[in-house]
Amino acid sequence: MAAEIEILDAREPEFDARFARLEKRRAFEREDLQQRVAAIVDDVRRRGDAAVLEAIARFDGIRLDAGELRVSDAEIDAAGGRLAPDDAAALALAADRIRAFHELHVPASWDEAKPGQRLGQLVRPIEAVGMYVPNGVAPLASTTLMLGIPARIAGVTRRQMACPGRELPPAVLHAAKLAGITAIYRVGGPPAIAAFAFGTESIPAVDKIVGPGSAYTQEAKRQVFGQVAIDAEAGPSEVFIVADEAANAEYVAADLLAQAEHDERASVVLATPSEALARAAAAGLERQLRSLPRAKTARASLREHSAIVVTRDLAQACELANRYGAEHLELMVAEPERWLGEIRVAGAVFVGPLSPVPIGDYAAGPSHVLPTGGTARFFSVVGVEDFQRRISRIEIADPMFEGLALAGSRLARLEGLEGHARALEIRLAPARRRLDPKP
Repeated sequence: MAAEIEILDAREPEFDARFARLEKRRAFEREDLQQRVAAIVDDVRRRGDAAVLEAIARFDGIRLDAGELRVSDAEIDAAGGRLAPDDAAALALAADRIRAFHELHVPASWDEAKPGQRLGQLVRPIEAVGMYVPNGVAPLASTTLMLGIPARIAGVTRRQMACPGRELPPAVLHAAKLAGITAIYRVGGPPAIAAFAFGTESIPAVDKIVGPGSAYTQEAKRQVFGQVAIDAEAGPSEVFIVADEAANAEYVAADLLAQAEHDERASVVLATPSEALARAAAAGLERQLRSLPRAKTARASLREHSAIVVTRDLAQACELANRYGAEHLELMVAEPERWLGEIRVAGAVFVGPLSPVPIGDYAAGPSHVLPTGGTARFFSVVGVEDFQRRISRIEIADPMFEGLALAGSRLARLEGLEGHARALEIRLAPARRRLDPKP
């Protein structure tokens, strides 16, 4: 069976219409999804633990009592001993690198004093954050580190995690300990999101919810936004590779499959001016699929949501990358620094042949929690700043006050807000006041 990935020619007149299908990869029917999620969220909001426990029994087939929702400290402490030494060492290495990266630039309070004024920002951590870690096809220990470590560095006091399942994977539990998670709850999907948003008898409410998950989980995050803050929506995985004739076709194929194996709705794209590379990469996909355990999933992704694009030149390939707005963007070109400046929209950029997406997924250091579905146009990678709040500091005194007050009072009256103007003018010397004498 062939890999069945579509090969498009960006030089043909109908290309734009065909490429638009890839740009609209987030489109799906949501009405039924919204209604089903809304019912769960409202039930948890109204009935708390009882609704959470019923949902766990219904959707996960697990019967728990309220006292079992929180994972015990003893279970977390024992998890490391259940891992192979090399696995524990790999988690520790990843944790150290993630910590070192995020400590490089921690936003801090600042102010600047001048005669008559002192302006600045106070940076304060969010008090409580809920982190969602799925436990489906793969136990995402890496995501636990990617979320928990920057939250701890930011100074978040209460760092809660939700992960479904009676017996949580030892790797996830040990990663939570390395990341400094303060509480773990055995609940997933919309019930977990609703519990974090509204609080239950056993699960305290938080101020912000972050992390990936299914379409149901993401819909729940959308529905509780406003009650709590959320991060960018996390959709199916995706990669866009810009490559030239110097790229290794087997590397390219492997990197496309690394994302295609995640999900049938994953989207992977290669854009190259080299027709020879395009053909070689397509052939490499088929060779590597033969031995890939998740070949069925990858084939569906390649057939339905992916493409190889032959472009006029690398400039057009980079422009298509910006239109697509990939979660992961790989630059596999002979002169990457020359082309890096052309990239404006991406969640993360992986530069050079030895920087595939999986190196960033696990051990490079920057977070792998990235915007998907084109939302890199306005969302960014998760970092320390996502767990902090900025508070403006405003302190005005003489000789600055009078000029600002006079300007401010005029602007207030332009907007029809007399009370605003008076609050400024009452502080002026009597000779400069324009207060209305009428009561």
